[in-house]
Amino acid sequence: MKNVLLLSIFAVIFVVACTKNDTSDVTPVVKPDELSVSGEVSGTWKKSSIITVKGDIIIPTGKTLTIEEGVSIVMDTTSKPELIVNGNLYAIGTTANPIKFSVPEGAKLVKNKFGQLWGGILAAKTCTELVLDNVILEYGGAVTTEASTSVKLGLYKAVSGEFDPALWFSNTAGKLVVRNSTIRNWRDDATYIEGGSVIFANNTFYTTGLSGGEGINIKSGVIADVAFNLIYSTNTNALKLSSTGGRTPQAYVVAYNNTILNTGWRRPTVKGGSIWLEQSVQADLYNNLMANCRFGIKRDVKLPEDKRSIVSNNYYYGFSQDAVTQFQPSTEILAGKNDVIGTKADENDPKFVNYPTNTDKMNSDFNTAWDFHLSAGSPALGKGITTFTRNFKDGITINGIVYKSPEPATYAGAFGTK
Repeated sequence: MKNVLLLSIFAVIFVVACTKNDTSDVTPVVKPDELSVSGEVSGTWKKSSIITVKGDIIIPTGKTLTIEEGVSIVMDTTSKPELIVNGNLYAIGTTANPIKFSVPEGAKLVKNKFGQLWGGILAAKTCTELVLDNVILEYGGAVTTEASTSVKLGLYKAVSGEFDPALWFSNTAGKLVVRNSTIRNWRDDATYIEGGSVIFANNTFYTTGLSGGEGINIKSGVIADVAFNLIYSTNTNALKLSSTGGRTPQAYVVAYNNTILNTGWRRPTVKGGSIWLEQSVQADLYNNLMANCRFGIKRDVKLPEDKRSIVSNNYYYGFSQDAVTQFQPSTEILAGKNDVIGTKADENDPKFVNYPTNTDKMNSDFNTAWDFHLSAGSPALGKGITTFTRNFKDGITINGIVYKSPEPATYAGAFGTK
């Protein structure tokens, strides 16, 4: 009897011990990193990590850096680092937990509204794939010097005295997707794209360009779909589309269902406007809503766009008469089939849910409470078409994921009704 009791006690102890040590059903908790980096980087920056960048960082050729959701990359405002991408970069956040490239909170001052506190993301020709999904890029655009890594490596414009864009991509055989992301508080160009199969979709651009600079600046070597982006008060154009540079293929951009507001007024030259076309670019422009922009779709009359370009079903609104006057068709200003173009101030109000259309046209500050969805009964509803062909209907495959350009909508602009 005593032996039976002892055996029973040992059995209980064994079961409890096994239970305590059995972790097969327990999900391990991955702690976020707190790292200070400079020089070469690759591997994975884990979810919700804080990465302090003390100097220029480089993803080596053949290597990859993956950045998980919620990672905060804090740039040192003394060294003003650049991120050089010789390999591949996958920065994939979520709506609730985006990735942020920024600066210390104490540097986000009114005097630094247009950034210039760090460089930008500069992808060399050896970069074959780059994804920014739910990423915030802010307070950058530092001026290059002879000591800049980009200048030493012959990247971007390869000279001192240039302001870094938030993103430069240069591989004509590469793949680039930027979606669900925000570029704000930037010194000059938000993006400068010189090659690749490219999708820009569902992004927001604002407070960019102190004395110059475009939202999306595309050159030769690029095939792109640009859709459902909100671009507010760029210094110059929301979209600058060109086939300069002599690269193959000829630039071909399908830009549709973008909402473009208050652009061009802070650049008092012939180029400041909404969409600028030049140098044989083939541009198909549909369903774009341009409100209070300095010009309509404008061409370089000496170096115009490819004759195969198509302009159709775009929508214009101007609160003031000077805005309306400057989007009237001419040899410089393109009008398309089924475009909505009024002739009087405040005609064809698109009826945004929450945006005062009399906002100062020189304003560069963005109110995140604004809502550019269309109210029920908006005249911009039903003005779009969906029958055109986009470049990446079937998608671009990057790192095993297929990214498709969005389906076009039957309304003008990036946002329908709620």
